[in-house]
Amino acid sequence: MKIVFLDALTLGNVDFERFKRFGDVEIYQTTSKDQTLSRVKDADIIVTNKVVIDKNIMDNAKKLKFIQIAATGMNNVDLECAATKGILVKNVAGYSTNSVVQQTFALVLGLLNRVRYFDEYTRSKYPKSEIFTHIVDWFEISGKRWGIIGLGTIGKEVAKVAEAFGAEVIYYSTSGKNDNPKYNRVSLEELLKTSDIISIHAPLNKNTKNLIGFNELMKMKEGAIIVNLGRGGIINESDLATVLENKNILVGLDVFEKEPLEENNPLLKFKDKTLLSPHIAWTSIEARKKLMDGIYENIKSFVEN
Repeated sequence: MKIVFLDALTLGNVDFERFKRFGDVEIYQTTSKDQTLSRVKDADIIVTNKVVIDKNIMDNAKKLKFIQIAATGMNNVDLECAATKGILVKNVAGYSTNSVVQQTFALVLGLLNRVRYFDEYTRSKYPKSEIFTHIVDWFEISGKRWGIIGLGTIGKEVAKVAEAFGAEVIYYSTSGKNDNPKYNRVSLEELLKTSDIISIHAPLNKNTKNLIGFNELMKMKEGAIIVNLGRGGIINESDLATVLENKNILVGLDVFEKEPLEENNPLLKFKDKTLLSPHIAWTSIEARKKLMDGIYENIKSFVEN
């Protein structure tokens, strides 16, 4: 077997040695669109995180038998084409749940408790202060309403922690099919209008593309918080920038419409209203270990069977 890792740099410092028991292993730190075909044309197994594997690649990679996606989302592979060609495609589900939940609360608490502002104040102005404290308004999660968009595996874990903080949890089902008797399911409009904190944990698909645009954002309560830990493109970034010019809301984003973020992205200028992270919610040490273990077991099962 020839196994090709196309974007190993996205996985961090992980163990690739064990994969050599299955055959020849080629590891590329990054792979551009123009480089993909030449690197996989003789591969039996491809491991890709974000490199796109489309019909053209599969038509020309004659030995290809198995595509392993180093993630949960599978939108970077033409699944229909793979099925017609008998190419097995696997992802790794559930490996990053705890990691994403933790980053969700890092963003919410960072915004809510004005962590960056207070740190900067303490370093620059506090030594000159006449009093021992510095009052800037912030509110407690306890007693507030937390709206979750996408009550899947991650959303449900966020709900548990939000409840532990004393919040009332409501949710909106992006598919329209998720009924969870433990929490109150509401319309998107009600969630936006009544929630003090909103977190997004949905995939990007036809139901969620540009789900949150100008009209939706304008329905949010003044001073409310919205964080996106799902996929870029669920919130329309151009509309979000417009709303931030005119409305007092706080926004935490770990995902963006285009990644990496472009230098001229208008959201970058709203430092006081936003907290941004570079798509790292899934990257805890423990999550990446689970991911690599899942990739290894999937390949092992494929080779043995």
